[in-house]
Amino acid sequence: MEEISQMIPFFSNLVIFFLCTILLILLMRWWASRPWLCTCKICTAYLTSSWSEDFDNIVDWYTHLLRESPTRTIHIHVLRNTITANSDNVEHMLKTKFDNYPKGKPFSSILGDLLGRGIFNADGHSWSFQRKMASLELGSLSVRSYAYQIVSHEVRHRLLPLLDSVSGDGKLLDLQDVFRRFSFDTICKISFGLDPGCLELTLPISEFAKAFDMASRLSAKRATSVSPWVWKLKRILNIGSEKELKRAIGMVNELAREVIKQRRKLGFSGNQDLLSRFMGSIDDDAYLSDIVVSFLLAGRDTVSSGITSFFFLLSKYPEVEAAIIAEIRANMVGEDSHRGEDLEREAVPAVLTYNHLRQLQYVHAALYECMRLHPPVQFDSKFALEDDVLPDGTFVKKGTRVTYHQYAMGRMEHTWGETSNEFDPKRWLDDNGKFAPANPYKFPVFQGGQRVCLGKEMALMEMKSVVVSIVKQFKIDVFANSDYHQSPKFISGLTASLHGGLPAKIRKRN
Repeated sequence: MEEISQMIPFFSNLVIFFLCTILLILLMRWWASRPWLCTCKICTAYLTSSWSEDFDNIVDWYTHLLRESPTRTIHIHVLRNTITANSDNVEHMLKTKFDNYPKGKPFSSILGDLLGRGIFNADGHSWSFQRKMASLELGSLSVRSYAYQIVSHEVRHRLLPLLDSVSGDGKLLDLQDVFRRFSFDTICKISFGLDPGCLELTLPISEFAKAFDMASRLSAKRATSVSPWVWKLKRILNIGSEKELKRAIGMVNELAREVIKQRRKLGFSGNQDLLSRFMGSIDDDAYLSDIVVSFLLAGRDTVSSGITSFFFLLSKYPEVEAAIIAEIRANMVGEDSHRGEDLEREAVPAVLTYNHLRQLQYVHAALYECMRLHPPVQFDSKFALEDDVLPDGTFVKKGTRVTYHQYAMGRMEHTWGETSNEFDPKRWLDDNGKFAPANPYKFPVFQGGQRVCLGKEMALMEMKSVVVSIVKQFKIDVFANSDYHQSPKFISGLTASLHGGLPAKIRKRN
């Protein structure tokens, strides 16, 4: 018995050792299977940032990789991200298998602190409800007319006088900042029925704009982490970028609450703005706040990004600028020669009518060409609910992030030919000089399928109003060194923005 009792500790230790060995093996296999340990060429370049030796922007590196891929699809294993520039795959995600590719909980987690339950971060019933409500407003002719009147007023009484006041003084003006302020004013009036000047805020409105930019940039930065636990731990500890993000989102939410407060104070029954319609159906101020933030993101950031990129490109292609001026004059004189001559003589010319804008086929094509090369939203991601196979044969495992890359898609020679990097509006015109739209899945700047952008026509109207009014009266001389002029650097964020802004000198046209 004594011998047996002496053997028990030995066998106990042996069992413990055996179990620990098995546990260690399983742990090692689990660790080895983690995507962040991938040592493939692409993942190594991503983790070490060695791609930056050859490219100024990560989107340009992705474009290079997608061009080199036979299927125009690549995998960033450390991010569990499949990225595609294949239009068949895009149609599959946005239309054919729409239900299998929602925004998904991982995406909602990344942007939840900023966008909450807003339409750009929602799926299911919440998304359907907001989309239905917004479509009732944005699709009506009365609201489009209302929006055009606001944009025209802002252009005539704020934007053009500002440019006129600095024209010829030789000073640099950051047009990116100007267009952001302009877009913020117009979206507040169109979507909320408020002038930003009436908001009772604790800080100047410019500080809240900066907070919005920071919140957008830091929220997008979360998606670049190899594991969500990295930013989640920083959020728990309230350190680093998460501490900055918390402060910025706090200011954004203060702005949203003030918008709701003022709209309620002024009354919302019978008003034409989008917020008033939502307030008639929703009593939850936190939900309304999320909706306000989503409208700000859509109306301020995307429109200003598009206009900024347009004038950046126009500075490089004077022949396009000349063609735009010729079309504006031809259409104005063609419809009313007397009025056209008057407009030429005015110091601050009247904003063109909505009918005039609709006739400008070349300008419309130039805006689309600008967004092909510089989409306001450079890429968009979904998460697969179930295992799937994309049309190009790519297997997608359940839970995988699948990204279609609008920036890269606009630069594919396979799609746009050898001149894919050139700014050529004529590629959008038919033989009669009329605008000929591309397949939405080949050009998914406005998304496609059930998630197609509801504000597309309103955004194009606003961009066209600004472009035509400025080009007609002013010459914009973008000030940048030759390297920047060839390859602009972008700031990471939910929408594209230029690092250093768009400094320019403003001159009146003769």
